Amino acid sequence: MKQIILLSIALVVVSATTNAQSSSDISALRAEIASLDSSVFSSFNNRDVQKFKGYFSEDLEFFHDKGGLTGYAHTIEFLQTLANSKSDLKRELVTGSLEVFPIPGYGAMQIGAHRFTHTENNRIESATFKFVHIWRKNNNSWKITRVISYDH
Repeated sequence: MKQIILLSIALVVVSATTNAQSSSDISALRAEIASLDSSVFSSFNNRDVQKFKGYFSEDLEFFHDKGGLTGYAHTIEFLQTLANSKSDLKRELVTGSLEVFPIPGYGAMQIGAHRFTHTENNRIESATFKFVHIWRKNNNSWKITRVISYDH
């Protein structure tokens, strides 16, 4: 019995040690993802379709609680439609909502809330929604592979 308890304790310690990341590693990851988020949506807000599409994997899965499952082509076409129609739709990250979690061997999970604003009937309309982005890091390049957009 004593051996089983010692073995269990050893496994917990080894597991915690191998899975733990330093707070500086997590802070650096959070800063990197926050910077990427800013860049993605700067290209969105400025209708820079070419730059925007570079942030997404071509095997993107985009899950939307109202629109269902779409992918890469739909996401890029949406921004192109906004650009063509001269829409003033803008996105901003809600201050303090950003959470970032490492996904070992893959990349990171970003969770937050964002506010979209646009003009409708000569009035500024605004709404806040929640989202999850799954980022894959490959050869120091980050791409969003999954999006979950909800609470609409």
